[in-house]
Amino acid sequence: MWIVRLFAAVALSTMAAVPAMAQSPIVIKFSHVVTENTPKGKASLKFKELAEKYTNGKVKVEIYPNSTLYKDGEEMQALQLGAVQMLAPSTAKFAPLGVKQFEALDLPYIFRDQAAYDSIINGPVGKGLMARLDAKGIHGLAYWDNGFYVISANRPLIHPEDLKGLKIRISGSKVDDQTLRGMGANPQIMAFSELYQALQSGVVDGAQNTASNYTSQKLFEVQKNMTTINHVHLQYAVITNKKFWDGLPADIRTEVSKAMDEATAYNSSISVQENVDAMKLMRASGKIDIHDPTPAELKEWQDAMLPVYKTAAARIGQDMIDEMIKAAPSAIINTTK
Repeated sequence: MWIVRLFAAVALSTMAAVPAMAQSPIVIKFSHVVTENTPKGKASLKFKELAEKYTNGKVKVEIYPNSTLYKDGEEMQALQLGAVQMLAPSTAKFAPLGVKQFEALDLPYIFRDQAAYDSIINGPVGKGLMARLDAKGIHGLAYWDNGFYVISANRPLIHPEDLKGLKIRISGSKVDDQTLRGMGANPQIMAFSELYQALQSGVVDGAQNTASNYTSQKLFEVQKNMTTINHVHLQYAVITNKKFWDGLPADIRTEVSKAMDEATAYNSSISVQENVDAMKLMRASGKIDIHDPTPAELKEWQDAMLPVYKTAAARIGQDMIDEMIKAAPSAIINTTK
């Protein structure tokens, strides 16, 4: 059914959004899958504000949050067909397009801290990954940050073996899948908009996500336990249909790029604090027991996740992993074991 809706949207977008045929204003439909009160949601609203301001209303940005236009599995095809002009998917979403190298960003403990992440994503590795999208009809605009994952379930997760047999929701990354399977869990791919109900009903037992995503969707209210292992970093790639982007008048593209740069800086300025605030909210709520691992416990988690570096090599390429490790010499995991 959604395919029919998609092609209808393509027809309308061809008339209303492609610059060569557009009436003023040029419409940019921006679809994303989280709520407006998350770092990504707030950054998208900031982009809308700035793009419309800098183009003096010649561009109109329509924001579709929380899967109101397309779900996780639909949006990439919609972008390639031109039904939407802009997305901000998690970087794991590019593997089905044949750009599996992005999954190197999902390697556990590859980023020691936020500073290491910022350095790598804004350097040659991050830029090189974005450049791979051009051949797919997609143009990469920016990375938006959402911080490090915590993990939750309805039983304490003190040691890696505590995950055995649990159904844990993942967004679709094969590296995430391999990491969790290596510890005995059963990863389940599921749209983010469906997660609350799935946790509440027991369709899945747990999840991994950033603190701000747990609070924005109230996921912590349907989980009993959480552990702050901070094992994987979540980032989004803000992308646009390449044909649409290249077809924008040069002056409009310059102002939209400026708006995106400033919205990206805004995202970076709030993402860390949003997660700090979210953790405080969850701790104060009394609705979930949050465990902070001891150094010895944290090493158990790191050692349990180490084997995924070898299994991931067959999928994303050892050369890509080596490039990541070279760019992140302070990675917590020692891959030479």
